[in-house]
Amino acid sequence: MLKKWNELPDFMKVDEVRPYYRLLQKKRTSLLIKRIFDIVVGSILLLILAIPMVVIAVIIKLDSRGPVFYRQERVTIYGRKFKIHKFRTMVNNADKIGTAVTVGNDSRITRVGAKLRGLRLDELPQVFDLISGDMSFVGTRPEVLKYVEMYKPEYMATLLLPAGITSEASIRYKNEAELLNNAKDVDKVYIEQVLPAKMKYNLESIMQFSIWGDFATMIRTVFAVFGKEYN
Repeated sequence: MLKKWNELPDFMKVDEVRPYYRLLQKKRTSLLIKRIFDIVVGSILLLILAIPMVVIAVIIKLDSRGPVFYRQERVTIYGRKFKIHKFRTMVNNADKIGTAVTVGNDSRITRVGAKLRGLRLDELPQVFDLISGDMSFVGTRPEVLKYVEMYKPEYMATLLLPAGITSEASIRYKNEAELLNNAKDVDKVYIEQVLPAKMKYNLESIMQFSIWGDFATMIRTVFAVFGKEYN
């Protein structure tokens, strides 16, 4: 799960990343358990969610034109690119008619898409990315390449682990779309204000990484989806 330091991509071999790398080096067993958990539980979830996902897929097709899945390119462990699996919640080709982040009153969101987003059901297909190893249950949410290219050196530490379906930052910023709602320049506000705030939580999570910590984050995520606020 963790490459040797000299095997990391050059852009990650910076002094700011070393403290995070050294800490994770000491937790190789926990990283192995984390990966086994992702595979086993992810496979079980796939069996359980297969029929519900088929139903959601049919509803999406009936609601609007376009594919069932939204396959946007994101960045995961070691800067590797992959195409994330999400149920499409916007009009077809939405990324070509707007920003890479979504605001609260985004006109591109479909009627069914709004409901899926509210309950985070649009993320169910990420179980495929979980099993493949592109993602983990808990980890930094995967960003699009244009935002990763603007990372500060320390932010590169988040790429030591697979991207996550949820994270402490996701819980704290579950209403991110509303925060960007009144921004005149959404990309600018996201890069200069929202991303640094989220990265603070992401980096703290790496420094405090443990299997029990991941479980706690998963439980808090469930409560957050059903309305609990974490300040």
